Amino acid sequence: MAVFQYQALTQAGRLMKGTLEAGSPSEASDLLGQMQLTVQSVEKATPPKARSAIGRSEFVLFNQQLASIAKAGIPLERGLRELSHDIASPKMRRLIEAIATDLEAGMDIQEAFEKRQRDLPPLYGRILKAGVETGRLSEMLTSLNRHLEMGSRTRRIIFEAMAYPGMVLIFTAIIITGAFTYIIPQFESILAEMVGGELNMVTTLFLDASHHVIPFWTVFGTVLAGGALILMGMSHSAGGRRLRETMLMRVPVIGKIYHDSLIGRLSEAMALMVVSGCDIPQGLRLAADATGSAGLIRETEVLAARVEEGTAILEAGQFCRMIPRLFLYSMQLGIQRNELQDNLHSLSDMYTSQAGQGQGRLQSLLMPTMVVFVGGVLGMAVLAIFLPMIQVITGLSSG
Repeated sequence: MAVFQYQALTQAGRLMKGTLEAGSPSEASDLLGQMQLTVQSVEKATPPKARSAIGRSEFVLFNQQLASIAKAGIPLERGLRELSHDIASPKMRRLIEAIATDLEAGMDIQEAFEKRQRDLPPLYGRILKAGVETGRLSEMLTSLNRHLEMGSRTRRIIFEAMAYPGMVLIFTAIIITGAFTYIIPQFESILAEMVGGELNMVTTLFLDASHHVIPFWTVFGTVLAGGALILMGMSHSAGGRRLRETMLMRVPVIGKIYHDSLIGRLSEAMALMVVSGCDIPQGLRLAADATGSAGLIRETEVLAARVEEGTAILEAGQFCRMIPRLFLYSMQLGIQRNELQDNLHSLSDMYTSQAGQGQGRLQSLLMPTMVVFVGGVLGMAVLAIFLPMIQVITGLSSG
């Protein structure tokens, strides 16, 4: 199958441009004819250049604009087409125009967005599809923006807390590397002779490190780059995303913030499903899609299947690891008392509040931790240099 670029006229006489997959130009023309389009030209498309994902701030702005379009009741394809005229970034404009073209050609919204997974976050198409199917697209996009803003705030807290100590640590590493490479080795024999050949353990450790400082940074840089590439590669499969999510949730404080934020979004999305008239199994599936969490999607699929078999939701969720028992119990109680929507909104507020409190704890912990770490490294370096002198002075005093 090859990709062909086409120009065609709609029944209303409007010019359309786009691409489609076909075995030959004649097959591409036949497919366009089946879409009731009058073909003007069909030619093989040149392979597109590899593109990087759009920036986070660009995506947040786009999501806000999309929420406004949905709230105004404008058809998505028309709204995206008009939105593209107001976008300053050429890359973002081309992306939006391509999506609008696919939607105008009758492509499913999930498929149209998932074709651009290199540019947009994973599962974004599923979130949009869930919003369209329930008629709550604007609310879901607004909920997603709150989640994105919370994630951005967490990253900003981490960056701000680590920026100053991190820069001090980098300069310290540069200075120590230079000292270990060019200065300390020259003093090794002098220090050993000064104390009679038996240096203390701390100084010995630092002197040994001076012989391996370049290989250490080489290995450290390789491991760091390899880890970053592995994490990036995980986003291309559901299993990889689940593994990355599991690893993130095991990080102290940060994992709790992420989990609380997800459950808050799940609760809010589930409340929207209930208002939209979805039954519990369908609502669970769509609400999990709206979180964009691969782990939650997998768990809710099994949970929804058990509920469809007639099992009470609390009992059906015995296996759940990401979905808390409190969430399941509140849902069951809400169903029994006909207060499900209120219970879900309360859960959403509670978990969102917990995530906010976690961000406060993170902010108060990171800076002191980084300062103590940097201070410890500098202190050990100073101690290693002065300990031989202390040994000599102590030996002279005792003599």
